[in-house]
Amino acid sequence: MPLFSRKKKPSDDARKRLEYQMCLAKEAGADDTLDISRCELSEVPYGAFATCKVLQKKVLIIHTNKLTSLVPKSCSLLSLTTVKVLDLHDNQLASLPADIGQLTALQVLNLERNLLKSLPQSIGDLAQLQVLNVKGNKLRELPGSVSGLRSLRALDVSGNVLQELPRVLAHVRSLQTLTLDASAMTYPPPDICSAGTEAIQEFLCKECGIAYYPPSQHLLPTLESDGGGTSVDGMDRTVEKYLEEESEWQNKFLDYEKRKERKMQEKLDFEQRLSMEQREQALLVQQLNSHKDEMLQTVREEQQRLEQGLSKHQRCLEEEKLKLLQQLKDTEQGIASRIQKLLEDNQRQKQSSDILKSLENERIRMEQLMAITQEETEQLHRREVASAMQQMLAETYKNKLLQMTSESRRQDLLSQACSSLAETDQKFQQILAWQQLDQSKAVSQILQQTEMQKTAFEALQVKKDLMHRQIRNQIKLIETELLQLTQLELKRQELDTETLQEMVTEQQRALGCLLQQLLKEKKQREEELQQILLEMEAKSETKQENYWLIQYQRLLNQKPLSLKLQEKGLEQQLVTLLLELSADQYVPVFAYHRISLEMLGTMSASDLEKLGVTEAGLRRAILRRAQEILAAATTIPELQRAEDKEVPAAPEPSAPLEEPPSPRAPQLQWDERRSECVVCMEQEPQMIFLPCGHVCCCPGCCERLHSCPLCRQDVTQRIRIFHSA
Repeated sequence: MPLFSRKKKPSDDARKRLEYQMCLAKEAGADDTLDISRCELSEVPYGAFATCKVLQKKVLIIHTNKLTSLVPKSCSLLSLTTVKVLDLHDNQLASLPADIGQLTALQVLNLERNLLKSLPQSIGDLAQLQVLNVKGNKLRELPGSVSGLRSLRALDVSGNVLQELPRVLAHVRSLQTLTLDASAMTYPPPDICSAGTEAIQEFLCKECGIAYYPPSQHLLPTLESDGGGTSVDGMDRTVEKYLEEESEWQNKFLDYEKRKERKMQEKLDFEQRLSMEQREQALLVQQLNSHKDEMLQTVREEQQRLEQGLSKHQRCLEEEKLKLLQQLKDTEQGIASRIQKLLEDNQRQKQSSDILKSLENERIRMEQLMAITQEETEQLHRREVASAMQQMLAETYKNKLLQMTSESRRQDLLSQACSSLAETDQKFQQILAWQQLDQSKAVSQILQQTEMQKTAFEALQVKKDLMHRQIRNQIKLIETELLQLTQLELKRQELDTETLQEMVTEQQRALGCLLQQLLKEKKQREEELQQILLEMEAKSETKQENYWLIQYQRLLNQKPLSLKLQEKGLEQQLVTLLLELSADQYVPVFAYHRISLEMLGTMSASDLEKLGVTEAGLRRAILRRAQEILAAATTIPELQRAEDKEVPAAPEPSAPLEEPPSPRAPQLQWDERRSECVVCMEQEPQMIFLPCGHVCCCPGCCERLHSCPLCRQDVTQRIRIFHSA
């Protein structure tokens, strides 16, 4: 058992009961009883002592609590001087106060089932005590002062370890009932204790040498002494009081009989009304039951029909859901593979040092291009170059005007203003006027204006730049993948499934980061090309005639990288192999080291690593693909002979070369591949939110948003995409 135990607080019910009993005792007209039993008290509250003192309470009931002491430190027993009945049974009292004798008016004291080991000597001062119950304690003896309990009528000491009774108990002549454990007693002997209270008192009187008188002879004197003397006047007052009470009770009884007859009449009337209402209700219930049966039959038939239709519809929906889930799973797997391939390609391009070397060589080549020789001046095809410039400028200006017109039309539809329609018609007329411009007039104008020549050269330079084209293709592919991932996520929300949700979120996050990086690289490359253009413009200040026309003709006559590598001796089949494995960044490396397909078949993974191929998986794929091609060439010799033939030189182009088709993601297979803005539910989504990567809003709605409506993530950048027809 711990040395310092924390007191357990009373429960809410016990606390409410204590408050209720205290308030009840203080009400006007309350009786002389204060009952605070079953309140889980560890000590008697101060308010109980104050209430007993002020309101002169005569009965104090505190049983069935957890009391360890009767009087708290801040209270005194003098507050209970008016108490006649004190009930303390079923507590944890180990002792009584030493001044318990101050309760001179006490007549009943119940201490049953406590932990008392002894009684104080002052208990003999309770001259008016008539009942003393100490049953179920740990008493070993009774104090000698019990001889002072001259009014005691009942004493219960059973359930203790008591073996002897004090001889002075013979002086308590009013004792009528003495309860004890006879078999455990040694004094008086057990046989005398078993004989009853009268035998015990006779034995104790004989031991004390006094005469024994029955209690009936001592009861009247005790009552007389308690009352302080009886007089004839007192008896008369008692008889008068009794007669008054009897008359009062007779009047109450007569009133009760009258109320009883009235209640009986009301009861008969109520029973008659009740019987009539019951008959009416029975008739209504019968009608309701018949109507209810008809309705139940109709509802049952309707429910069966609805259940059949619902089950059929549910089966159809389940089949469609399974088909859509399978399509979603296939599409997600395809997207995951393409994203993984795209990330690997981007990683390889980052880690390739040969790309940096080729960029430096390209910069040196661009500087060499700035010098114009006399031979190029003589061979300048003015009309052809001007025509190509006019075509490039017309196409660039047409795209810009179409984009401006599309944006203006969207604003016009939102505002629904009729005045802006005239501006749109004017812009379309401007486009038509530009398209119908006389060809010869445009060519002659280009030949005369140096700024237009410079603008055409700048547009062709961006279009012909290999790195800028690769970045554009990757950005288009990532935009398409992000659009399809957003559509997959919306479709999954409609189907209420969470399959592969974390994987799709991770893919969107990775694609968003990659898109931001590619946009930075695109801007950086455009700045580099602009810097090269400024350097060329600075060197063209010598006012050399047709400077920009000659530079434009150089870009037109420039051959593709694959054609140049073939001229240097690199096999077309090896170039195709590298392009299939998305390893086109290593084409300059293989051309520099003059690697042939046969040499590649004899090389190992470590040899490729020495050449600069850092990806282990890519090294194994290159070697495996080369061995397959060589094995097929050995089986069919015609393939080998056909490959050994010299590739004819390609004709010099007279117009800008078309960009190679960029890899595209397959279109979604379900019917709802055209998604809509999640805000207005009308326009097609055209804005990418970064860094989350969701494509879920149109340009009009995204202006008011600061966070993504799908994932609630803050938007740091918005990118508009244009869907191709």
